[in-house]
Amino acid sequence: MNNNTFKTAFFDSLPVMAGYIVLGAAFGILLYDKGYSFIWAFIMSLTIYAGSMQFVAVNLLAGGASLISCAVMTLLVNARHILYGLSMIEKYRGMGKVKPYLIFSLTDETYALVCRGNPQNTDKKKYYFYISILNQSYWILGSVLGALLGSAISFNTAGIDFAMTALFVVIFIEQLYSKSNIFPAITGIACSVICLLIFKSQNFLIPSMLSIIAVLCIYGIITGEAASKNE
Repeated sequence: MNNNTFKTAFFDSLPVMAGYIVLGAAFGILLYDKGYSFIWAFIMSLTIYAGSMQFVAVNLLAGGASLISCAVMTLLVNARHILYGLSMIEKYRGMGKVKPYLIFSLTDETYALVCRGNPQNTDKKKYYFYISILNQSYWILGSVLGALLGSAISFNTAGIDFAMTALFVVIFIEQLYSKSNIFPAITGIACSVICLLIFKSQNFLIPSMLSIIAVLCIYGIITGEAASKNE
């Protein structure tokens, strides 16, 4: 079962590999462009491993941002992982020694694979672990290759930092088409647009996320009560 579990996890993670190597390379190129070698790309991808935050960190490092600024920005950018973590409590229960790593390595793409559950004839704990470590390996490989590429070839890096945004858009569209209930997606768009208009681009992130959470919680309570009445 162990070989079958790894093989299944590897093939399931191939779409993530295709995206992570390209996106990781974009990060590595930007990092090198700011004066940091491939060693820093490796260390950041190994210890931080937060795609969107790593892109933001490039500018923070280049601008000499304080630790407090970095901490606040990290919280804002990765606040969505609070919701991910809450939804994975049961799935990660009983994971033993690998649980801390599973928590650390829970990215958007890993979440999308793990939340489906492990396929038949696979070991649950090993499948989740293999998915997590394979995905991080792809990201590390991509970021190091990108930094090395940036050191070998000189070119205009304008627009490369949009790669992560493009990925989120693609993931959103795919989830929108694959889900029958699109209320959460519509909620996310509506709350973000409204908060953007009210609070402007510099301050809309926290209000939009809080409003999304509030609306979805109310929606969950209403639908839960309706379901219980039907039973």
